[in-house]
Amino acid sequence: MLVGNVFLFATYAGVIVILLPQQMADLDPANKVANLAIVTATSSFFTLFAQPLVGAFSDRTRTRLGRRAPWLLVGGVGGGVLTIVLQFAPGVFWVTGIWVLAQVLLNAFQGPLSAIIADRIPADGRATASAFVGVGTAIGGTLGVIIAGQVLTFIGVGFWIFGLGVIVAAVAFVLVNRDRSSESLPVTAFRWGAFVRSFWVSPRKHPDYAWAFAGRFVMILGYQGVQAYQLYILTDYLGLASQEAGSVAGILSICSMVTLVVGTLVFGRLSDRLGRRKVFVFAASIIMALGIAIPLFFPTVPAMIAYSLVVGVGYGAYLAVDVALMVDVLPSAGDAGKDLGTLNVATNIPQAITPVVAATLLWLTGGDYGAIFGFAAAMVLLSSFLVFPIRSVK
Repeated sequence: MLVGNVFLFATYAGVIVILLPQQMADLDPANKVANLAIVTATSSFFTLFAQPLVGAFSDRTRTRLGRRAPWLLVGGVGGGVLTIVLQFAPGVFWVTGIWVLAQVLLNAFQGPLSAIIADRIPADGRATASAFVGVGTAIGGTLGVIIAGQVLTFIGVGFWIFGLGVIVAAVAFVLVNRDRSSESLPVTAFRWGAFVRSFWVSPRKHPDYAWAFAGRFVMILGYQGVQAYQLYILTDYLGLASQEAGSVAGILSICSMVTLVVGTLVFGRLSDRLGRRKVFVFAASIIMALGIAIPLFFPTVPAMIAYSLVVGVGYGAYLAVDVALMVDVLPSAGDAGKDLGTLNVATNIPQAITPVVAATLLWLTGGDYGAIFGFAAAMVLLSSFLVFPIRSVK
């Protein structure tokens, strides 16, 4: 799972943080902020439906390869191919369409990958497993930004690297990490009405699930605000040249990766050992908010490095227990793919909203990127208080 997430999140980070912003700047420099918001918001909207649907269908899949493997292959291989094709898009319309399809398929890979924790890991090891997922996320995100930053003037090379990487990872995961056959598992008769209704999880009947959803939603809304516009923050807020910004982005990713990996492994094991989740989510949110505030008051490269180091620790602690917390509050273990996919909507909706919110903040403030940092810190702080009403998890 660590390796699979390395390749997946290298693609997400490399394309979203570096390659897509540069592609928008190359196609239409004057409207790059608005165009990037269109592309990322549209793709995020369509991915709202990908993980819940794929998760639900994978729960019902019966093959010799298991429930998740067919979807891992379709999502990984298809998403990788479309990532490669993205470099040939001649305009914003085509970039949007291709990236929408690519992200839908990449989410079809990510959803079943996340469900494996619920499928194969006992409750007392889930935070540790979640920590390894977090480490894979951190390493992948860092490598993605570094690689993309180094090939910024030859972005086609970057698309090839990330696309082929996901394809290889998907095939290798299924072949090396074989699952048990699901052919003998019982399956209920399929009815569209019941299938559609199953995606609604009543907050009244399952309040812990609803609070977990809300907490992740607000956390990602804050965190993603800075991440999605990092390249423009470096060029327009700090005044760096494009190539220099690409190099600095790589340095920032290394800084955050180091502290994130340490934070993830340390707090993941502590969470399993102590049997507690909420206190780590709360502490992570406070640490992240403090880190996000640094560039707000000091718009310099050293401040951005400090931001990356501090936020890395906080986000590492958050990732260490986030998936474990989500699995612990699932309404039904048998529908883990669907329910985790639905919870991942709490990641996808903020990703869709954030570019629009950020672009609006920049428009209202006359291009002041400090507003993005202020908004991000406020949202991360708010998320820390949304986990306390959860009763089934300490």
